[in-house]
Amino acid sequence: MSTILRTLRNLRRIGIKDYAHQMQNIGDTKAGTLIGIDRYGNKYFENMEEELPLRTRWVDYKTNWPEWDASQIEPGWHAWISYMVDAPPTTDKLMQTGHRAWELPEHRPNLTQTRGAFRTYSTTRPKYSAWIPVAAPR
Repeated sequence: MSTILRTLRNLRRIGIKDYAHQMQNIGDTKAGTLIGIDRYGNKYFENMEEELPLRTRWVDYKTNWPEWDASQIEPGWHAWISYMVDAPPTTDKLMQTGHRAWELPEHRPNLTQTRGAFRTYSTTRPKYSAWIPVAAPR
């Protein structure tokens, strides 16, 4: 929750369009420096001066609000945004390996609790069968 002065100061810094976007998506206004953009189009920001501790880094997802998912963040950016590493992947030599051969070129969403979720399938016959009650004729 922001104070009125902080909200007005951020409105002046980021502009009306970004102010409306942030209020609709995160419910707060934040002004910071753009650290980088990942290959999915997500933007990563940081503000060390005005924000509370452990709230100095945030992500602006490329997709709209109903489709937000933690799997939309790349592993290097996830480590940076959750304060596991200090350097963002754009400056870290270990994270600049690029696209690996086993990675998918596009983002595949997490399908848990949807119709597309993985379900095991067995071709063996079950050992037990369900009991079907039979009513005796009267």
